[in-house]
Amino acid sequence: MRSNVLSVARARPIPDLHARDSYRSVAAKVVSVRAEEVFARDGEVLAIDDIDALHDMRVATRRLRAALEIFGPCLPRRSCAAALAEIKQLADALGERRDRDVQIQWLTEYAQARSGAEKAAVLGLVWRLRDEQTTANEVLARTLAQVHESDLRGRLQKLARRADGHAAKRRRHGHGHAGARSANGQR
Repeated sequence: MRSNVLSVARARPIPDLHARDSYRSVAAKVVSVRAEEVFARDGEVLAIDDIDALHDMRVATRRLRAALEIFGPCLPRRSCAAALAEIKQLADALGERRDRDVQIQWLTEYAQARSGAEKAAVLGLVWRLRDEQTTANEVLARTLAQVHESDLRGRLQKLARRADGHAAKRRRHGHGHAGARSANGQR
């Protein structure tokens, strides 16, 4: 179990990222790496006794969401929106489980310094939280199954590969710069 609840999962470096790269090229590289980070430990996130994998996946979903929002102008709008919605659903399920993990860890450590009725009361709360953790883990398991069934990982990699091509297509069809917005803010 993680001893420092506030530790941070490290972001993977983006290989071959250069200042001279086009925005679309950077989008493709960043989205690809951030998508792989999300799924790097997905086979481990349902383990309640080791919360590191879940924490890492949750942090990775936040990074990926940010990348998709930043590079949205380079990506097919509908595909990007659908992926963002699914990532948000996954992040929500991860967050529900993570909240219980953190509470259980803190209260378990806190209970060790207590005695008598106070310790029993704190441990009673821990057991209620464990029930909530189990329920949150079941929701997470269903969400992960949906993510795998919809091939979110594959769709994200496809989005990354299409980053360059989508922006070029928009220019060919007279839509100007891939990130251009109309006066009302629409792309």
